Amino acid sequence: MFRGEFHYSWKVLSMFYYMCLRRRARTATRGEMNSRRAIESNTRALPINVEIVQYAKEVLDFSSHYGSENSMSYTMWNLAGIPNVYPSSGDFTQTAVFRTYGTWWDHCPSARLPFKRTPSTFCSQDYVELAFEEPVYPTAVHILETYHPGAVVRILACSANPYSQNPPAEVRWEILWSEAPTKVNGPQARQFTPCIKQINFPTNLIRLEVNSSLLDYYTELDAVVLHGVKERPVLSLKTSMIDMNDIDEEEDEEKFACGMDTLNKQFSIVTLREWPTNGYFDKLPYELIQLILSHLTVPDLCRLAQTCKLLYQHCCDPLQYIHLSLQPYWARINDTSLEYLQSRCTLIQWLNLSWTGNRGAISVSGFSRFLKVCGSELVRLELSCGHFLNETCLEVITEMCPNLQELNLSSCDKIPPQAFNHIAKVGSLKRLILYRTKVEIEDYDLIASMMGAKCKKLRSLDLWRCKNITENGIAELASGCQLLEELDLGWCPTLQSSTGCFTNLARKLPNLQKLFLTANRSVCDTDIEELAANCTHLRQLDILGTRMVSPASLRKLLESCKDLSLLDVSFCSQIDNRVVLELNASFPNVFIKKSFTQ
Repeated sequence: MFRGEFHYSWKVLSMFYYMCLRRRARTATRGEMNSRRAIESNTRALPINVEIVQYAKEVLDFSSHYGSENSMSYTMWNLAGIPNVYPSSGDFTQTAVFRTYGTWWDHCPSARLPFKRTPSTFCSQDYVELAFEEPVYPTAVHILETYHPGAVVRILACSANPYSQNPPAEVRWEILWSEAPTKVNGPQARQFTPCIKQINFPTNLIRLEVNSSLLDYYTELDAVVLHGVKERPVLSLKTSMIDMNDIDEEEDEEKFACGMDTLNKQFSIVTLREWPTNGYFDKLPYELIQLILSHLTVPDLCRLAQTCKLLYQHCCDPLQYIHLSLQPYWARINDTSLEYLQSRCTLIQWLNLSWTGNRGAISVSGFSRFLKVCGSELVRLELSCGHFLNETCLEVITEMCPNLQELNLSSCDKIPPQAFNHIAKVGSLKRLILYRTKVEIEDYDLIASMMGAKCKKLRSLDLWRCKNITENGIAELASGCQLLEELDLGWCPTLQSSTGCFTNLARKLPNLQKLFLTANRSVCDTDIEELAANCTHLRQLDILGTRMVSPASLRKLLESCKDLSLLDVSFCSQIDNRVVLELNASFPNVFIKKSFTQ
């Protein structure tokens, strides 16, 4: 063996030995060994603890659900307690159902452009947080899925006890399990029990995050079971089998944690090591370096900023923060993060703070200080599930963001009803989402009439579960907003086909691409035939729950609307499985949805 080869082999062996020692030290001190892959032989937990098995006591928070706020049908609250349905399969109202599924909502006129620089490891679309009676060191989590399983992509545990009288100074979230979305064959019920990692604190707060993009229909969850022990397990290590892939994965987890910590620490570093030159970077145009850096995630920018002064300057350039999404890092964003980002976000136009700031992480004063510095150029502001928001925050938004065109306040349930009056001051607003807020609208017909008179260019309107709009409001809307492409009237109980409201819609809105008439049992063949005759650009139609639509009228619709891609006929009493099979055979490019109950 040549001396160079020997030296190289020695370096490789030394590096491997170092990684083994580092791995052993880390697992011995932190106790965060993943039971799936790390140490598999001659390993047992000592001492033996009595395992506690408990169902969720309470649903604390969630991002969306299919049901309404004053009902139990299809709501997240069904996840509390013992199973209602499992092991049965099918579409049951006693389960928890999120608002969307598949990619249909991404293909609607109202779909927004995604934020760039979102890390590939973050794919969560919705979440639900569950509280349990006893804090335990988790040993297993069982998720009882009763219809179209496979949506859960992350399970997290929180160090804060929601029932404690003394909230902790620091709230930690640890990922117990994470995986990319996967397609599950078949809609049947299952008990999903992923292999979770051990954590070094007890928890009674579990968070599930889901991604429904690969599902053929709505996923339904029935219950969550937490297994755990009161005393922290101690691992006895006799022999170890070290997987090199495991080392890589743990390094990625540490890099993520380190990268987000730098939002609060490293961005404030001013003293950097002096070098006589910056190598080839000195020869690159400023714009080219900026372009290269624009492909980095926020944690990567934080790490790169520590390397030299030149790259520090580039990483702090406000042009790198024109579009900024902090949603993937919701567990680590706080007032300090916003403070350090202020000087870099003076030109920001798109900002996503969805899911951030809860449990005291972001204060009203911290949010206000940030917008006072960075709000002047904001065009799009996403604040979904921001439970720290109150009337003061809305007032600051309307004062500091004069150019705001898009505002998402969905599931911001701490904002009092009177606070929404401030939104009227934003004259340039084009998109407003108030889903699951406390906004109070007594007369939806009046609102529809004003829209018909003032919003002639309106393209998308979501009136899902609007309780008191009538045929009069729909008539005013259809007459004035004839450019509408998307209209959701799902679960609007006061609309009746006998008044001619749906026929009028079809005749006045020829540009409709998406129409949801979900759970309106009065929709009839006449309405479907009017849609077939007048709305030939229709792409998505939901008539779930109607008893009055026949196979013949659906065939006319499918023949006329060549662009139709989604048709939901679930619980339509005249449309049985045989009819669905026949229509599927004749129109293979249309996804015809029909749920079932076992």
